[in-house]
Amino acid sequence: MSVLQFPSSTEKILPDAIKLVWPPTELQNPAAIEAISGSLVGLAIGDALGASVEFRPQEYLIAHPVRDMKSGGTWGLPAGKWTDDTAMALCLASSLITQKGFNPYDQMVRYKWWYKHGYLSSTGYCFDIGNATRDALEEFNHRQKKLKRYVNCRTESEVDQLSFDIIQRAGFNVNCSRPGVAGNGALMRFAPVPLFFYRTPSLAVELSGESARLTHGDDIAIDACRYYGALIVAAIYGERKETLLSKQFYHQYREWFDRRELHSEILRVADGSFKRLGGYYDGIRSTGYVVNTLEAALWAFWSANSFEEGALNAVNLGGDTDTVAATYGQLAGAYYGYRNIPEAWKRKLYANKLINCIAAWLQVLGRSDINSSEQRLSRSITSPIQLPQPMYMNIPQSRKVESTISEPPQRDPHKKRSRSIPRHPRSGISYWAHLNSRYSGDRKT
Repeated sequence: MSVLQFPSSTEKILPDAIKLVWPPTELQNPAAIEAISGSLVGLAIGDALGASVEFRPQEYLIAHPVRDMKSGGTWGLPAGKWTDDTAMALCLASSLITQKGFNPYDQMVRYKWWYKHGYLSSTGYCFDIGNATRDALEEFNHRQKKLKRYVNCRTESEVDQLSFDIIQRAGFNVNCSRPGVAGNGALMRFAPVPLFFYRTPSLAVELSGESARLTHGDDIAIDACRYYGALIVAAIYGERKETLLSKQFYHQYREWFDRRELHSEILRVADGSFKRLGGYYDGIRSTGYVVNTLEAALWAFWSANSFEEGALNAVNLGGDTDTVAATYGQLAGAYYGYRNIPEAWKRKLYANKLINCIAAWLQVLGRSDINSSEQRLSRSITSPIQLPQPMYMNIPQSRKVESTISEPPQRDPHKKRSRSIPRHPRSGISYWAHLNSRYSGDRKT
């Protein structure tokens, strides 16, 4: 089966020039793709809507409210082009598709390509990057230089292409952030992870957090992605909006979160801290702090009855407009579906066809088999490199990535079972059973 191919770091190919290869129709699940395309396109549309007024204060948006995609503004972009939120999300998606699984080293390599070469940027260069993300990528680049000498690679390209098996044996720490870094730069981009692993919700939730840990090391940022990842997965399965926004959601789906409790700041959001009728005037803020972003995105979803209304509510808060709207779009797009996003916005969206193609591949290649995912993540490639004793980074490794996907969590037989998969209103049957029967073979800080 021919899979969508992404350009290398040295090829100056813009996203709208990438040759599209679609997965076979018989492997696609239309209901799932409707939600997955909605989420990925929703992210990009929110980003594009907010791009022209990024960093504008709320007072400016009151006088000049956003009602459509605009050209110019903060970055001087044509209407429909997006910023770092979408570029990094596409880097993450390209890694999942190319690696056919979760390879954190490859994800960081692709983020570095975007930072250094404009990889998968709408303009061909990196023009918008948060401080925490920049710091993490600079640290990753520094560690790679040590790794290059350690494994005797001749070029940067060679070290970029090392398998994750070699990376693990070398003791390379892919997590390049630290505690205290709790910006929104991971939450804005992470949707491809739950979209790829939605068939196994507990894995989707866990890896949503691990995707954040690479660049944002605080538990608050990590747990924001775990919680929001669970909401996205539930939305794919057709959960009701009332349940998604209920303070009972976390308790009903507690099994998805394994034994690790969410951080108290994220639990406060899950308990409904975003439900404020006055929005901005009641304390909803669009800042680079991940809790504020999470609250603002959920407030926009809660306060609206359509994708369009919620997206405009998110942008018109002012401040970190593109990231709040992109975060909103990840969940709202999964809930409302691709067809319920305004056609005019989809037509204006830069590289819309590529984003839809990527969404289709995420659905087709994503697997429910945890063991298969683990094998893909840690598989080795033929390599002449012979490693001496492991070279561990100076920064302590608080957690091995490999431990996060080892085996399904064991259930406590004495614990009351929480809900697993809701009924799917689009199909009228248990969506989980439908998938198993059909695919049983298978910002800114």
